Amino acid sequence: MGLFSRSTTATAPAAVTAVDPALAALTGTYTIDPSHSGIGFTARHAMVTNVRGAFTEYEGTLELDGTDPAASSAFIDVKIASVDTGSADRDGHLRSADFFDAEQFPLMTFRSTSAEALGGTDYRITGDLTIKGVTKPITIGLEFNGAAKDPFGNERVGFEGKAELLRSEWGLTWNAALETGGVLVSDKIKLTFEISAIRNAE
Repeated sequence: MGLFSRSTTATAPAAVTAVDPALAALTGTYTIDPSHSGIGFTARHAMVTNVRGAFTEYEGTLELDGTDPAASSAFIDVKIASVDTGSADRDGHLRSADFFDAEQFPLMTFRSTSAEALGGTDYRITGDLTIKGVTKPITIGLEFNGAAKDPFGNERVGFEGKAELLRSEWGLTWNAALETGGVLVSDKIKLTFEISAIRNAE
């Protein structure tokens, strides 16, 4: 079962309008559960290795429409000050005006604008990502991991996502040249998402 379904038979109108009951049952509003989710990033450091980090404080909502899955939407607000790379000095630098300027721009936000089925459990969601007051579109590849009821009676849905961006396009341009050539921090940043969301009570 997929979150987004589409018919591949143009000559069968009934198949186009039919709704999978299991899919329709997912319709509702879901709140992201930070204790079982993760938003991470990876940057190339000194041209030779990767540094990984995460944002530990965020909130978001998924609006799933099982009868018209392409109408589903998502939004996430991330607290920049929650950045964690395992190094207090590096995290402080990332929060400074050299990078995110967390004091002036405390939130990074994502607001979806469209969703698309790619086949199987693979999907693509596009939306507006805002960092440091700059808003640009970003596309995230998603895998729908399914739905389940946990031991506490919560109805959950799960997703994994990946995306890449050039940080310079959002005004994150700080860098330092290396004596051997190249720069200290890559422009390309890889993003990863592990999302578990709980259906809201009606």
